[in-house]
Amino acid sequence: MDKYLHMLVAWVTRAHDFIMTLNDSFETNFSDKELHFLVIGAIGLGLILLVYPLFRLLANRNRVLAITWIYVMTVLVVLTFAIEIGQRVTGTGDMDFGDIVAGMGGFFAVTAVIVVLHLMLFTGRAILRAGKQRRVRRARA
Repeated sequence: MDKYLHMLVAWVTRAHDFIMTLNDSFETNFSDKELHFLVIGAIGLGLILLVYPLFRLLANRNRVLAITWIYVMTVLVVLTFAIEIGQRVTGTGDMDFGDIVAGMGGFFAVTAVIVVLHLMLFTGRAILRAGKQRRVRRARA
């Protein structure tokens, strides 16, 4: 088990170094918290895009998105803690609870966008259905 944990920490360190290289190469000067916000938000979006269809296949119900969100949030909390612990172990950054909060903030921001898009789609469908029902009633009258 120790071997796998070290492999995971090494992988996260390589990913961290790659992202820091990109940050330096493009001279974006994102802070550590801003990078956590962006990266964890992107990982969260990726997990939603993978987990939602899978859960949709497993449980054909109306509350699948809520189940997916809870699952992804749980995975991201564990992942953000693992990243911070890995930074402490490898010395690639400071172990800071603020980074965890910033990373989860990225996930919540992406989730807010998804909820707004979902509500817009739901509202649009309801408006179209209401218009169709009015046309049917007029045709019968």
